[in-house]
Formats: sequence, structure tokens, C-alpha cells
Amino acid sequence: MSKERARRRAEREAERERLAAARAEREARESRRRELRGRITAVLPRTVRTARQTGRLAQRRRTGNRLALGAFILVQVVAWLLLDGWMARLGVLLGSLLLIPVLVTIVFDRRS
Repeated sequence: MSKERARRRAEREAERERLAAARAEREARESRRRELRGRITAVLPRTVRTARQTGRLAQRRRTGNRLALGAFILVQVVAWLLLDGWMARLGVLLGSLLLIPVLVTIVFDRRS
């Protein structure tokens, strides 16, 4: 009986040692991976996260900016399709660049 218990205890201890060795190998592998990842990320530039405004006014402002950009692009596409001369196209571009801030202020002004 005692020989049987001793044999089972030896088997349990051998199994425990095998599991401990496997765990130590896995932890060493993970440690090397973490160290390598740390060295790589130390060289890479860090991304800066800026919090985006989520309120109603910010949403209205983004919508207005999108509409203004869409109108600007639409005017440019129509001008490039309808006008033949480069000077006319350039004039429409410069005029649009000068008028877009004025129109945005007039159309999307919330103070009135």
C-alpha cells in the first residue's frame, strides 16, 4: 500500500513539475514578446488622441462645414465642366476661396 501511494505521489509531483516547467516556458516566451513589443513601440511615434466635441452645437458646426465643403466642390466641378478657359476656372476657384468664409458666416451664423 505504501509503495502504491509513493508511486502515485511521485507521479503527481512529476506532473506538477512538468506543468510548472511548461508554465515557466510560456511566461518566459510572453516576457520576451512583451520586451520586444516594448522596444518596437518605444521607437514608433505615439498617437495623440484629441477628444471630439459631441454636443449639439458641435454637431451643427460639423454639418455646416460639410455642407460648405460640398457646395465648394460642386461649384468647382460645375465650373471645370462648363468653362473652357483656364483663367475663368482659376477665377472661379479664387472667387470661391474668398466667398466661402463670407457665405458660411452669413448662412450658418447662430447669433441672430
